[in-house]
Amino acid sequence: MNTGIVFALVSAGLFGASTPLAKLLLGAIDPWMMAGLLYLGAGAGLAAVHLSRAALRLPAVEAPLRRTDVPWLALVILAGGVLGPLLLMFGLARTDGASASLLLNLEGVATMAIAWIAFRENVDRRLLLGALAILAGAALLSWQGRATLDLGAMLIAGACLCWGIDNNLTRKLSSADPVQIAMLKGLIAGTINLVIALGHGAALPSAGAVAAAAVVGFFGYGVSLALFVLALRHLGTARTGAYFSLAPFVGALLAIALLGEALTPQLVIAGLFMALGLWLHLSEQHEHEHAHEALEHEHRHRHDAHHQHAHEAGIPAGEPHTHRHRHTPMVHRHPHYPDIHHRHGHGA
Repeated sequence: MNTGIVFALVSAGLFGASTPLAKLLLGAIDPWMMAGLLYLGAGAGLAAVHLSRAALRLPAVEAPLRRTDVPWLALVILAGGVLGPLLLMFGLARTDGASASLLLNLEGVATMAIAWIAFRENVDRRLLLGALAILAGAALLSWQGRATLDLGAMLIAGACLCWGIDNNLTRKLSSADPVQIAMLKGLIAGTINLVIALGHGAALPSAGAVAAAAVVGFFGYGVSLALFVLALRHLGTARTGAYFSLAPFVGALLAIALLGEALTPQLVIAGLFMALGLWLHLSEQHEHEHAHEALEHEHRHRHDAHHQHAHEAGIPAGEPHTHRHRHTPMVHRHPHYPDIHHRHGHGA
């Protein structure tokens, strides 16, 4: 299995588990405060990882963030670190955990739609049909038997749109150190949400509740985001979003097990639609003759078929390693995804 698929699926599992766990804590923590604590937990945990790497003097194999990355990082933090979790927490407060978890499938649909329409990433018929199946399941889940949608569902859909924007913008940063990206996003977004929550009169929860939220945030947001960035590097935005659609299934199952929520026919049918969409994504294949244009960039790599270059003095010879390198033009054919080396156009 492609390494990027593994990263995406583990990322999805961790994030999916965080939704019902956060739902459990919302009784003791204000929604805005919860958004701040989840991201601060993610940022603080990854900061500890980052400092540990430095203290142990482990060799740097990831490219650091550069000054040109700062505007993209700021937009990522605003869309995915501030607005997304805020809308999710208010939506969770008005929606049962299982339904909320499955509604999060809309993030994958939003991610693919933006990647396809705004960033011109290739999305084939199978992926499109899968996205439509996921959307049908989400629409069924949020339908309340009347001509309007539930407010909680609409808030969660808004969060998914924010994360769809976030995921596409994060692709611009996917060559850099994923731990550094997730750490900065967590610390900055968490601090902003915490300050806003305190400014609106939210009370600080107990030490036990803070610790629980921090642990959920570290794994469900921090580790999950770092793995998501790695998946973007290997798979591109649309396909990473497709695999990430597993997250709501994990969340829905845990909500039923931990929160004692009912397994309703509506939930089962919606889940079947979403399962069909996920299967279509997982079974997708993409192979054709394609041309690589000259490209110069910096990222972690090995000397594989796409990285046949000489090293200048001072560049580490061990693999994997990181340095700025140049790709020469090449034409070949092999199965591939729109990763950082295959962002090319497609004919009709």
